[in-house]
Amino acid sequence: MSDEENKLNIKHHNQKIFKDLGVVDVLCEACESLKWKTPTKIQIETIPIALQGKDVIGLAETGSGKTGAFALPILQALLENPQRYFALILTPTRELAFQISEQFEALGVNIGVKCAVIVGGIDMMSQSLMLAKKPHIIIATPGRLVDHLQNTKGFSLKSLKYLVMDEADRILNMDFEVEVDKILKVIPRERRTMLFSATMTKKVQKLQRACLQDPVKIEISTKYHTVDQLQQYYVFIPLKYKDVYLVYILNELAGNSCMIFCSTCNGTVKTALMLRNLGLSAIPLHGQMSQNKRLASLTKFRAKSRAILISTDVASRGLDIPHVDIVINLDVPMHSKDYIHRVGRTARAGRSGRAITFVTQYDIELYQRIEHLIGKKLPLYTTNEQDVMCLQERVADAQRTARISMKELEEFSKKKKKRKNADFDEDDMEGASGVRKRLKKGKPDFIKKKLKFKGKKKK
Repeated sequence: MSDEENKLNIKHHNQKIFKDLGVVDVLCEACESLKWKTPTKIQIETIPIALQGKDVIGLAETGSGKTGAFALPILQALLENPQRYFALILTPTRELAFQISEQFEALGVNIGVKCAVIVGGIDMMSQSLMLAKKPHIIIATPGRLVDHLQNTKGFSLKSLKYLVMDEADRILNMDFEVEVDKILKVIPRERRTMLFSATMTKKVQKLQRACLQDPVKIEISTKYHTVDQLQQYYVFIPLKYKDVYLVYILNELAGNSCMIFCSTCNGTVKTALMLRNLGLSAIPLHGQMSQNKRLASLTKFRAKSRAILISTDVASRGLDIPHVDIVINLDVPMHSKDYIHRVGRTARAGRSGRAITFVTQYDIELYQRIEHLIGKKLPLYTTNEQDVMCLQERVADAQRTARISMKELEEFSKKKKKRKNADFDEDDMEGASGVRKRLKKGKPDFIKKKLKFKGKKKK
C-alpha cells in the first residue's frame, strides 16, 4: 500500500459519522438520504452535548450546518418521549422559518414529524387551524407567535420541552426583544434551550443570562472570517456606471447562478426590471412583497428556472441554496457583519464560490471596515473598460424602460389600494372575494326587513 493510500485511510478513519455522535439509526438514515455524509464541526461539538440534555450556545459562521446541530438532538428526544408542542424554533425571517421546517420534515420523514410554520404575511385563521392539529415542532417568527399566544383560543406552550433561537443576534437586532420576553414568560422554565448565533453581541449575552441554565458554549470561529473556498474581489467604479458594470460582469459570468444584494426594496425591483429588459432571467425578493410572492421567487430560484436572484438583506441570513456560484454586493452593506452573511450564500458545505463587491466613490469607508473585519485586503476584479462602455447605450435604454415600468407598478398599486379595503390582504383573502362582491351589491333582504321593522316601531 502506498503512503498516499495510507494517509487517505487514516483520514477516512478519523472522520466521524453521525452514528459516532450518538445519533440513532433511523435519523442516520435520514442524514444519508439528505446526502449529509459526515457531520460538520458545529454538529460534532453540539450534538453529543445536546443529547445529554444540556443547554447550548453555538457560535459558528453562516453555512456551518447549525440547523442539523439542533434538529437531530430534538428529533431524537422526541422519539424517546413523543409529545405535541414539543419544540419551538424562533427565527428572524420568514424564509429561514420555511427552510428550517423543510429540514425538520426531511430528517423526520420516517418518524412522522409534524411541523407548523407560524410567520407574518399569512392568514392567521389558517395558522390557527394548523396549531389546533397540535404539531410536534413550531417554527416561528417572534411577532406572529405572540399574536397567536394572545389571540388563539386553546393554544398554549406550557408543556414545551425545547426552545431554539436561530440567528439570535439578528432576532434581537430586529427589535424583537419585547416579543422574546413575552414568549419566555409563557413557556416552562424546566426546558432545554439552544441559542445559535453567528456573532456574540451584548444583546445575545443578556439573552443568554435570561434564558439558559449552565450552558455549554461551543465556539467554532472566534474571529469573523469567510470560508477558504470563497474567492473574494472588489470592483472600484463611478456610481453612475454601476449598472453598466453589473451587466458586463453578469455577461462575463453567464451560465452561473447568481445572488445580487441591494440595500433597498426599490433597488431590487428596478435592477430586476432592467436585467429582464436585457434578456437576463432575474427575479426580485424583498420584505415589502407578500409572503406568497416571496416564496414564489425563492422557489423559482431554487428550481433554477431563474438564474439571478436580486434581494435585500432579507435573504442574507441562513438561506441554504446549494447551487449559488456568485454573490454580488451591488450596494456595500451598512454593517460590516452583514457582508459575511451575504457572501456566505455561496461556497457552502465545502463547495467553491465567488463574491464581488461594487465600491463607488461614496463607499470607501464602509468597504475599509469590511476589510478590517475579515482581516485581509481583497484583490481587484479585472474588467476591460472599453468593453464595459460598449454596453452603456443598451443599459441606458433598459434603465429607461425599467423606470417606466416602475411608475406603472406604483400607479397600479395605488389604484388597487383605493379599490380594496385596507384591511384585506389580497394574497391571503382570495377565497373571500365572492363574499366581498355580495356585500358590495348591498345588504341582504333579511337585514333590510329588520331595518324597516325598526323604523315602524320608532314612529
